[in-house]
Amino acid sequence: MIARATGLVVIIGTMLLIQRFAIPDVLAFRTVALALGFSLIAATLLGALAERVGVPRLSGYLLFGLLCGPYLLNLITVTMARELQVVNGFAIALIALVAGLELNITRLRPQFKALLVVGCLTIFGVLAVLVALLWLAWPWLPLPEVGGPFGRLAAALVAGTLIVSFSPTVSIAVIAESRARGPLSELVLAIVVLADLLLILVFALAMQLARWATGGEAADVNLLGHLSWEIAGSLAFGAIAGAVFAFYLRLVGKELTLTLLGLCLVLATASPTLELELVLVALAAGLVVANVAPPAGDRLKNAVERGALPVLIVFFAAAGASLELAALAVLGWTALAVAVVRLILVRATAMAAVRTAGLPDFPARLLWMGLISQAGITLGMAAIVASEFPAWGAALQTLVVALTGLHVLAGPILFRAALARAGEIGALDEPALAEAEGLS
Repeated sequence: MIARATGLVVIIGTMLLIQRFAIPDVLAFRTVALALGFSLIAATLLGALAERVGVPRLSGYLLFGLLCGPYLLNLITVTMARELQVVNGFAIALIALVAGLELNITRLRPQFKALLVVGCLTIFGVLAVLVALLWLAWPWLPLPEVGGPFGRLAAALVAGTLIVSFSPTVSIAVIAESRARGPLSELVLAIVVLADLLLILVFALAMQLARWATGGEAADVNLLGHLSWEIAGSLAFGAIAGAVFAFYLRLVGKELTLTLLGLCLVLATASPTLELELVLVALAAGLVVANVAPPAGDRLKNAVERGALPVLIVFFAAAGASLELAALAVLGWTALAVAVVRLILVRATAMAAVRTAGLPDFPARLLWMGLISQAGITLGMAAIVASEFPAWGAALQTLVVALTGLHVLAGPILFRAALARAGEIGALDEPALAEAEGLS
């Protein structure tokens, strides 16, 4: 531990010297290569130190980005942070693909009804209470008045959808990084994926209601057509890609990790071009592989989880560097209060949903601890709101950015603690790998 801490101090000191004494010609070297090298070394060391004190490595990567990012030490400048995000699409595809590989339909079928009940009750229960609270508290929040009770209700529904949303990317990454397998990780994975689908639909409907309530234009046909393509098209494209890859696994089955990384690159490149949701595309591809070629899928999953570390490091270091501390400074106490209310609602609703569905009390009662994180898609939806409703959407976006900063830091810590209590950390290790290789 002392050696890692010393190494971290040395690498940070080196970066300080480069920034302080480099001549102008050398400053041009501060490109993506320097950002990648510094992040890979320093974030790895801080992640290892975090794990030694019982904190997820991912939190160490995020903390590294936050401390060394443009808002504090500025060792990773705004330009460098933007360059680090070049891996975002690739990382999201890889993380979501691993999640799809975890979803074995045969194993989940007996609990499918219970999972659906828990997911719907949790999502819509939290949303309903939160919208009511936002409608009542709107005059006291640092948000502009929308105009009239109905307009406020529409704005509260939009805001509630943003605040309720979860982060499949972060939850999946915690599962992959912890090498977790068991009832809790499967339950959380199913819920966050279901929530991603449902909240996209709810957000689209809430935006339509807000446009109508505030006198804006509403293009129902175009919106529904785009939404149908984004969801159904993403799942169909991912399923086709997964089927082709499963066919390759059955016939060839060589250089699995390299071939899968190539698949992730294709998915990350094609999805924005086709206006598809990358998380859904990669998730569908992994789901098909896991259920069409299970032995090869298990072997592939183990290999990828071992090789995904550099991608996870850069992805979460960039996310930490991009956290806007200015938003927390402006709305810190308000964001903290809303975050506490959200946590209480998620915990109470999830536990009630688990009891209603008749799931085993342990470890299902720890479900709420895996539903705290927020990230990417939440910020994207907040940006849409700000662009369409500048009068009140910009202030809401600032609040959502501050909330996301809190949740992305606290969420992985809570989820890893839940996985540890459930005894699922490290469950997917050498014995599982040997079993998977024996099946192939």
